Amino acid sequence: MSIILNAAVNMASAGNELDFDPAVVFEINGHYITETVTTTWIIMAALVVMSVLATKGMTMVPRGLQHFFEVVVDGIHYLIDSTMGEGRRYFAPYMTTLALFLVFSNLTGVIGIRNPTASLNTTFVLSVLTFLLTQYYGAKEKGVGGYLKSFFEPIPFLVPLTVISELANPVSLGFRLFGNMLGSVVMLGLLYHFAPILIPIIPHLYLDVFVGLIQAFIFVMLTMTYITIGMEG
Repeated sequence: MSIILNAAVNMASAGNELDFDPAVVFEINGHYITETVTTTWIIMAALVVMSVLATKGMTMVPRGLQHFFEVVVDGIHYLIDSTMGEGRRYFAPYMTTLALFLVFSNLTGVIGIRNPTASLNTTFVLSVLTFLLTQYYGAKEKGVGGYLKSFFEPIPFLVPLTVISELANPVSLGFRLFGNMLGSVVMLGLLYHFAPILIPIIPHLYLDVFVGLIQAFIFVMLTMTYITIGMEG
């Protein structure tokens, strides 16, 4: 690994620079709109259009997009029941949206588009949403008094550590997804840079498809787990 990194540094110093920053697509009033933002917009629009088409003219025997979304929703319901407990399927709309967005975002590298999740801005915002949901539903389930009291358990002396652990959750959640997806971008960039003639199909299958799907699953499962702990812990 050190040989590859040294070679990349040497080539950059020789004027053949390796650039892993998101490209600027266009500018609005002095604000640069990067590939990360535009790809996120496209994914959001695609999910909205797919949702409208899937729920238009629904039939008892699902077909096409309706069948796809019903399979996804059934899977999310199973995960919620097994992770968060029965009776909490009201989280399904958010978890389904989160899962679909992450899957689409993580798989954009397959078609040669930079993953939005390879940007810390994207992953950190999603992790902050998880943090806010955890605190909100924790306070809602236990009451404000019970929620604040949980920080003093089991020993009031450990309150600073409890607060730090709560704040560390969104940080670790965001950096985990960001680090894995950026690592995929860097590794594929190095492969294309040093072997431009070859088509690294196997690295794409692993770094984009396998890692992308696994990281989306882990993020959704950790989101469910943190919210459940906040409500019951």
